[in-house]
Amino acid sequence: MARVHLEDVTKRYGDVTAVEGMNLDIEDGEFVTLVGPSGCGKSTTMEMVAGLTTPTGGTVTIGDRDVTTLPPKDRGISMVFQNIALFPHMDVYDNISFGLRLRNYEKEEIDRRVENAASVVQMEGMLDRMPDEMSGGQRQRVAIARAIVREPDVFLMDEPLANLDAKLRVHMRTELQRLHKELDTTIIYVTHDQAEAMTMSDRIAVLNEGELQQFDPPLVCYNEPANEFVAGFIGSPSMNFTEGEFTNAGFTSEYYDVSFDVGALGESPGSPVTLGVRPEDVHPVEVGDDAADPTEPISATVDVLEPMGDEIFVYLMLADDHEGGMGGAATGDDSLLMSVSPDSDISEGDDVDVVLDREKIHLFDDGTSEAITHGVSGAATAAADADPQGEEAE
Repeated sequence: MARVHLEDVTKRYGDVTAVEGMNLDIEDGEFVTLVGPSGCGKSTTMEMVAGLTTPTGGTVTIGDRDVTTLPPKDRGISMVFQNIALFPHMDVYDNISFGLRLRNYEKEEIDRRVENAASVVQMEGMLDRMPDEMSGGQRQRVAIARAIVREPDVFLMDEPLANLDAKLRVHMRTELQRLHKELDTTIIYVTHDQAEAMTMSDRIAVLNEGELQQFDPPLVCYNEPANEFVAGFIGSPSMNFTEGEFTNAGFTSEYYDVSFDVGALGESPGSPVTLGVRPEDVHPVEVGDDAADPTEPISATVDVLEPMGDEIFVYLMLADDHEGGMGGAATGDDSLLMSVSPDSDISEGDDVDVVLDREKIHLFDDGTSEAITHGVSGAATAAADADPQGEEAE
C-alpha cells in the first residue's frame, strides 16, 4: 500500500492542455475514482501516475518516492485496462503468472501468488481454462488477478468494466468493492460512469476540461457540489437548473420565484444567479409534505412520463404567466424534471402544481458557476420576518 500525491501536475500536447495543475492527495488504502466526461483528462492523469505519460510539469509521488521520471516497472503499480487483453493461447494460470515468469520468480513463489490471486477473485479450480471458455466477467477477473500477483503498492484501473453488459457491470462493481476490502490497498479507478464512482469510492475526483472541479466523498459531491458542473454531472437524472436573478425577497425567474433572505447570503438584488434542484426534491402539491420546507406552488403541465419501475420521471413544462418575475428578459429554462412514486396517477397533459424543497435548493454564481449556498430554508423565514411588506417572491 502507498499514498499517492500529485502536485501541480500538468500535461500539454503542443497548444492543447490535457491536464492543468492537478493536485491530488490520495491516502494509503483509499479507493479514489477519477470521473468526468470524455476528454476531461482522467485517463491522462492516470497515465502520468503509471509512468506511461511524462508530465509537462509537476511531480508525482508514490509512497515516499518521487516517481515523476521513473519507468512503470519501478513504480510499484499494477494496471487493469478497459481492453482485457488476455493471451488467447494461454490458460488462466499462464495468463496470471506471465509477468512473474518474465521476472524469473521461483516456481514455488509463482504458484503461491497465483493461488492467492485466484482465491481473491474466486477463480479457484479454473486455472486450466482457456480465455475462449470463459464469460466476459471471468476474463475480467483473470485480468484483475494478473494485476494482484504483482503485489503492487497501488492498483490503477482504467475503465475496466466498460466493455461488460449492464448486469455484469453491476456485479463486478460489487466484486471490486470486496476486492478492495480484502486487499486493503490503494486503488485509483477511472470511469465516465458516475454511478460507478458513487457506489465504489471513498472519494471521487471530478474532472472537466483537464481541471479538478471537486475532490470529496461521493455524498458530499452529491449534496454539496462545488460548482454547477459538478451539480449537473453527479446524480442521475441530472439536476434541474433555472437562470434568474436575486431580488429583495429571494430569487426570481421567468417561470417561478423562491423567497429567502438574500442579505444573509451576502448577495445584492439584481445579481444574476442560477438555481438548481434535483428531481427528487420537486414534489406535486398533494404530496408537498414530503418537502421539509416547500415553496409556494409552481404551475406546470406534464409533458412526458418515463416509468422506471421504482419511480416515474415526469418532465414538466413551466407556465410563464405568474405574477412578477423577469418577463421576456429571462434566460431561465422552461422545464423541470420531477421524480414521483410509481403508484402516482399523474398523466401526460395534466396541469399540475409543484413545490420545491427549500432545504435542497442550490444557488450558483452566474459568472463563476461556483456554489453560493446549499439550501435556503433558514433564510426564507428570515426574509419574511425582516421584510413582511417587501417584494412578493412567490
